[in-house]
Amino acid sequence: MPVPLSRSDQWHAVTASFLGWTLDAFDFFVLVFLFDTLSAQFHVSKEKIIFTTFATLAMRPVGAVVFGLLADRYGRRKPLMANVVFFSLIELFCGFAPNYTVFLILRTIYGIGMGGEWGVGASLAMESAPGKWRGILSGVVQSGYSIGYLLAAVAARVILPLSPQWGWRAMFWAGGIPALLAFYIRFKVRESEAWKQHRAPTLGAIVKTASGHWKIFFYLVLLMTLMMFLSHGTQDLYPDFLKSAKGFAPAIVSYMAILYNLGAVLGAIVFGHLSEKLGRRRSMIAALILSLAMIPVWAFGGSLAVLALGAFMMQVGVQGTWGIIPAHLNELAPDAVRGLMPGFAYQLGILFAAPTNTIEYALRDHLGYAWALAAFEIANIALLITVVALGSEKKGKSFMREGAEVPTTGGG
Repeated sequence: MPVPLSRSDQWHAVTASFLGWTLDAFDFFVLVFLFDTLSAQFHVSKEKIIFTTFATLAMRPVGAVVFGLLADRYGRRKPLMANVVFFSLIELFCGFAPNYTVFLILRTIYGIGMGGEWGVGASLAMESAPGKWRGILSGVVQSGYSIGYLLAAVAARVILPLSPQWGWRAMFWAGGIPALLAFYIRFKVRESEAWKQHRAPTLGAIVKTASGHWKIFFYLVLLMTLMMFLSHGTQDLYPDFLKSAKGFAPAIVSYMAILYNLGAVLGAIVFGHLSEKLGRRRSMIAALILSLAMIPVWAFGGSLAVLALGAFMMQVGVQGTWGIIPAHLNELAPDAVRGLMPGFAYQLGILFAAPTNTIEYALRDHLGYAWALAAFEIANIALLITVVALGSEKKGKSFMREGAEVPTTGGG
C-alpha cells in the first residue's frame, strides 16, 4: 500500500515544480532583454543573437527525451535535481562567454537542460496534487514560466544598468543561483507514489509503451506546436517591438514586461481553476478567444496606456490557455510514460515552433512590425481553437491504480 502524501508533501512537490520552471524560464528570458547589448558586445548582427534563441528551443526535445526517460525509469526526484543543476551551471557559464561562437554553443547546450525540466516537474506536481485542486495547481505550476519572465525583466531593470561592460554578464551569473533548488528537492520532496505503481522495468519498456500510443502523441505534438506559436509569438519579440517600433526606452519596456507577466500569472491561475468547472478544452477555448480579441489593442495601440492594457490582457488569455496544459497533458498521457510523453510532446512543439522569432522578424520587413505580430497570431489562434475543439480530454483522471488512491488530504 502506498504511504499517503501529507498536505506538506503535496505542497513541497508542487513548489519544487513551480520553482524549477520559474528559474528555468528566468534563465531563458534573460536573453530577450539583451539582443542589442550582446550584438554590440560580440560585434555581430542582432539577427545572430536572436538565432541563439532558436538554437536553445531546438535542443529542448533532446532534454525532454533524456530526462523524461530517466524520470519514468528511476523516479521524478533525482532527474529533477540533476536537471536543475545542469541548466543552472550552463547559464552561469554563459556569463563568461568570450565571443559569439562560445555563447552560441552554450545557449545550445542550455536548451537540453531547459527541455528536461517541464516534463519531469509537471509529472511530479500533477501526480502529487490533490485531484480536486489539479486545475488550479496546474495554473500555479505553469505560471512559473511567466514569473521567470517577470524576474528577467526585473533583472534587466536592476542588474543590467550597473555596468555597460559587466551588467549583461551579471544577469547570466544570477542564473546560476537556481542550482540551490536541488537541495530543497533532496530534503523536502517525496517521490511520486503514482510513479512507484506504474514504473517500467527497463528503458526499452518505456519506449515500447510510448510507441503504442502514437496517435495521442501526435495529437499532443500538434497541440503543443500551436501553443508554442502562441506563447513565443506573443512574448519573445514584444520587448524589441516596443523599443524598435514604438520607441519606448528600455526602462519602460522592462516595466511593461513586468506588467504583462502579472497578467500572465493571473490568467494561468484563473483559467486553470476554471478548467475544473468547465472542463479543460472549453476553458482553453475561452482563454484563446480573449487573446484573439486583444490583438488590435496589443499590436496597434496608439499610446503607452492602451498598449499596456492590451499586453496585460493578451497574456491573461495566452497564459490562461497555458495554465491548463500541465493537467491536460498529464491526464491524456499513459501512466507508465507520464514523465516522457507530455514533456517530449511539449518540447517537440518547441522544435517545430522554434523559427517563430525568425519568421515574425522577417515578416516585419514586408508587413511592418505590428502587422507581422498580429497576422501571425490571428492565423495561429484560429487554428489552435479548431485543434482544441476537435481533441479529447480526461479531466479528473486518477493517476493511481483502482483501490490504491492516495488521500487528497492528510497531516503535516
